[in-house]
Amino acid sequence: MSRGATLHMAPGDRLAAVDWREISGDLDAYGCAVIRGMLSGDECSSLIRSYSDDALFRSRVVMGRHGFGRGEYKYFAYPLPEVVAELRAAMYPALAEIANRCNAALRIDVRYPGEHESFLKRCHRAGQTTPTPLLLQYGQGDYNCLHQDVYGEHIFPLQAAFLLSGPGRDFTGGEFVLTEQRPRMQSRAEVVPLDCGDAVIFPVRHRPAQGVRGTYRVNVRHGVSRLRSGHRHTLGIIFHDAR
Repeated sequence: MSRGATLHMAPGDRLAAVDWREISGDLDAYGCAVIRGMLSGDECSSLIRSYSDDALFRSRVVMGRHGFGRGEYKYFAYPLPEVVAELRAAMYPALAEIANRCNAALRIDVRYPGEHESFLKRCHRAGQTTPTPLLLQYGQGDYNCLHQDVYGEHIFPLQAAFLLSGPGRDFTGGEFVLTEQRPRMQSRAEVVPLDCGDAVIFPVRHRPAQGVRGTYRVNVRHGVSRLRSGHRHTLGIIFHDAR
């Protein structure tokens, strides 16, 4: 199915057309997976415009004040905007299957239910009731330090970021970066080229990798390199809620 055809669908329907076996294979091989053209240009523009509507958000974080980098971001409040809520609910079931397989490979006992609502109930019973999806805004010279998005006891091990701006059109620089810290080996970096509307799926904090002695755990961090010019906006979808 062509990119033009899928953009006429609702986000949930677009996700139903994704080859999740390919996504799972890319996560195993590279530590991340990209879904091209997940959001339309209009959807990206609408989300960027929403950044100025403070009524949609519960908090704003200026990254330089906390040593997180440069730039800022805002966490959405409940109820989430329709497109954000739909993406979060629709992506979760396929990712839960991948997450359960990864936990089994790492001999981690936690398993995730098939529906996002059920997982959120688990979070809420533990006092994690605060929404975590966010919009990030970068200007020239801004960057995001390597980090992990861990907000409480219950952590869903995969997350997604959607690029809302156009590389070369709206900004230069500002590449999405992953690093992997591997046991008894030097760290590995992965720079992920994205276009406007693309989504990248990646681990929150670790993933299984296959070695000569079997499966081992790789610690993962993500960030954004320095913007050389322009402005860059990103939608981040984290599937666990925070305390």
